[in-house]
Amino acid sequence: MPSPKYRREMPQRYRLEAAKCKKCGKVFFPPRLICDKCKSEEFEKITLPENGKIVTFTIIRVAPQQFETEVPYAIAIVELENGVRLTTQVVDCNPEKLKIGNEIKLVFRKIQEEGKTGIIKYGYKAVLA
Repeated sequence: MPSPKYRREMPQRYRLEAAKCKKCGKVFFPPRLICDKCKSEEFEKITLPENGKIVTFTIIRVAPQQFETEVPYAIAIVELENGVRLTTQVVDCNPEKLKIGNEIKLVFRKIQEEGKTGIIKYGYKAVLA
């Protein structure tokens, strides 16, 4: 991901900021400009809960070049306490022992580096609760 795009997404990645529609209450992560449910353009900024559960997952055994040293690793769709679903890596566990329904907590971690002299990209990952 190029540096400018990463910087634009910092609030979502660093603070788990989402947008809640003021009209119907639907929560969007990442934030949107128009609610797909009621077409409202009025949102309030909210912080997503850190706790949730694994809805589904996969174990990556052949990874892209920048993640080759991490295989095998798990990528999961997690549902947070407020119903928002997001995709994230599950870390600090044996991927072979993961199960659908496992409780997780989102944590702030290093995602990757943009080359040896580029920016270090941080964001959220999940750990078993």
